[in-house]
Amino acid sequence: MKLTNTGLQNRSEWEEKGYVLPSFDRTSMIQKTKEHPTWVHFGAGNIFRIFPAALQQRLLSEGLGETGIIVGEGFDYQIIDEVYEKHDNLTLMVTLKSDGTIGKEVIASVAAAYKCDQQFSSEWEFFKKTFRSPSLQMASFTITEKGYALKRGDGSFHPAIEKDLQAGPAQNIMFLPRLTALMYERYLSGGGKLALVSMDNCSHNGEKLQNAVMTIAEAWEENGLVKKGFVSYLRKDVSFPWSMIDKITPRPDAKVAAMLKADGFEDTSMVITDKNTYTAAFVNAEESQYLVIEDDFPAGRPQLEKAGVYFTDRDTVNKVERMKVTTCLNPLHTTLAIYGCLLSHSLISEEMQDPQLKRMVEIIGYEEGMPVVTDPKILDPKAFIDEVLTVRFPNPFMPDTPQRIATDTSQKLAIRFGETIKSYLASDQLEVSDLKLIPLVFAGWLRYLMGLDDELNLFTPSPDPRLEEAQAYLKDITIGMKGPFPELKGLLKDESIWGVNLLGIGMADLVLSYFAELIAGKGAVRKTLLKYVK
Repeated sequence: MKLTNTGLQNRSEWEEKGYVLPSFDRTSMIQKTKEHPTWVHFGAGNIFRIFPAALQQRLLSEGLGETGIIVGEGFDYQIIDEVYEKHDNLTLMVTLKSDGTIGKEVIASVAAAYKCDQQFSSEWEFFKKTFRSPSLQMASFTITEKGYALKRGDGSFHPAIEKDLQAGPAQNIMFLPRLTALMYERYLSGGGKLALVSMDNCSHNGEKLQNAVMTIAEAWEENGLVKKGFVSYLRKDVSFPWSMIDKITPRPDAKVAAMLKADGFEDTSMVITDKNTYTAAFVNAEESQYLVIEDDFPAGRPQLEKAGVYFTDRDTVNKVERMKVTTCLNPLHTTLAIYGCLLSHSLISEEMQDPQLKRMVEIIGYEEGMPVVTDPKILDPKAFIDEVLTVRFPNPFMPDTPQRIATDTSQKLAIRFGETIKSYLASDQLEVSDLKLIPLVFAGWLRYLMGLDDELNLFTPSPDPRLEEAQAYLKDITIGMKGPFPELKGLLKDESIWGVNLLGIGMADLVLSYFAELIAGKGAVRKTLLKYVK
């Protein structure tokens, strides 16, 4: 059972083993897509393959669409060669269900997949032709939040972006200038309207994309590298809808690969790409998924609402994002990540069997977060968090690790916890002093920075751009010290990490008190949790 067009011809062999195969005429779909493209997606990774691609598959299967998706990859070219090309642009979607079963469906909605870079001339010409097409309605993106950054931390442009701003649209180093060059191609061909839709898991994603594209276009026009009118075209005829996406998609799991291999599925080997991304012919992910998009599509759009996508206004998208990121999911994930590493857990689902950690996230979610939760109305916050804590996190078939979730924690604390603290500060009915376990999360992160688990074994903290900077504050602190830790005050007042000045709002003393207990000795982390998580 090989995942190729030829391998799928023996349909009965696949279907007898529970695999759902495409029911539409794929040859016709590919031809129609190349002749009259409607949807281009940039970012060929796992989240696209198992979510947006599967949405379009549903429309094709139900006769609600005739064209598929054209995929472009602007960063990780190996995924095109090693995954898409080898498997005829097919993906095996493995859905990890909380009842212990898995769903297996071959996703065949990708009509073409190429590297999006001027150095690959024939592939670049294909994208230029696609963007000139009047039928094109949307280009979407899963390029990660880092993909939208034009500037460094000090406010200066990245050197490669600086070169692209000076070079104009003919030849570019980075992806966003290449995207802007494709938009210039569309402008030169008549200026068809278009929606550029970020589907990345970051706040105000449409605004980030818009700011980047407009910055590039304005620099080019100001320097005479493009025709006058290009910037006006982008402002008038191109939309940048905001969106909120939510689906946990961990790297391909060895246990899932073994289950597939037992079926006779041959393509279970994992590929580690040039960007250190783990991928395979199959993608495994949870069943739960949410995609909420601002309904601003000047050229029309696929009927994705019939595949489960919520279309609404920008304010509601923002509220859904805030609900998830500041209360109902992300803070709970980070809590489990920090303490999971300290207590040497290897799975998020395993942590939900830990009485103290399970109760900890329940208190942070229901008791500390829900009083100030943002209610978007189209989704119920209580139902959302119920699903997170009773279905999603405990799912034993979800091979997601606290170590993965702990990546970039310094970039997450301000939004995931700081916004709740700000809401308490602004309330005339709530007191910041009522928050007991959010400060325990902060103290846990300080303890995590020491790189010692609760048994005092060394572990390697997950990648984080401010890891070394934060660890420097703890360089003279050792297990068993009593405090008062004046050397930590500079870190505790850093609003860019916590979202607030913990010294200024009076929370620092509680954080330091917890920290002292967490470093008391071997087993102190568990002892502290037993004391405070009732």
